[in-house]
Amino acid sequence: MRVDISNGRIPVILLLTLCVLFSGQFSVDLQAQDTAHVVTYSGKDHGYEMIKGFELVHPVPDIVPFGEGEYLVFAIQYGLIYAGDATLEVRSNAELNGRQAYHLVSVARTNKAFDIVYKVRDKHESYMDMKNLYSLRFEKHLREGKFRRDKVVEFDQVKHVAIYPDKEVGIPPGTQDFISALYYVRTIPLEPGQAVWMPNHSDGKNYPMFVKALRREQVEVQAGKFDCLVIEPVLETSAIFENTGKLTIWITDDNFRMPVLMRSKVAVGSFEAVLKEFTLASNGPRVIEKEGLSP
Repeated sequence: MRVDISNGRIPVILLLTLCVLFSGQFSVDLQAQDTAHVVTYSGKDHGYEMIKGFELVHPVPDIVPFGEGEYLVFAIQYGLIYAGDATLEVRSNAELNGRQAYHLVSVARTNKAFDIVYKVRDKHESYMDMKNLYSLRFEKHLREGKFRRDKVVEFDQVKHVAIYPDKEVGIPPGTQDFISALYYVRTIPLEPGQAVWMPNHSDGKNYPMFVKALRREQVEVQAGKFDCLVIEPVLETSAIFENTGKLTIWITDDNFRMPVLMRSKVAVGSFEAVLKEFTLASNGPRVIEKEGLSP
């Protein structure tokens, strides 16, 4: 979601589509290697400094807790103000360039009262490879006030390039977009005190990030009471947070690893995305085959 605070625009639904989670950028070195455009993380000490006190692990996905038919509805709260709704949906299983993919859709809407202030109707779509659990295609369709923008990027995960209509950009192996990254985090086992690193790409740039597992905690939201693992994505810089923001996510501590609460604290206030209703996938969690993922 595009936010321009300098022009007085209210950051209505920052958490709605989780853009803040993946719009940040680490000051780590990314190096293009040879003509294949392969990009790798250099592992500079300043990157690991951000997860000091946490064990950096490289877990292999063990289950896919989502599937066709999963539908999550969040209420967006700005303090005591109910600003609108966001949905996260696994709309269908699709085929993209010969690969089977999960079609992930996020929709953000302000409510009628907030429409008067600043109307938002945003839609983001991701196609996530069902076998390798990385992004194959990402679309965003922004409708914010009078602002309109549509953008599509294809990810060639074999040649390691992000393909735009007017350019190609080198990407790391296993690159995620900001929607597929959230779903990917749900597939990996994490314990409090651990952190995981993953590559992300958005708007022509690579955004590496860490996700820290903070603690276990029970939380009650509109949809019910849940035992959760609390995680935090670590971003060194962000155009939205301006180095002052923090995003915390509560995911259920079970085989569904469903996000039930997302809370941000930024310079302009505090936001919460609160799960108010959900439908789980009809086929239940899928256990990853022992041989793991392949290119």
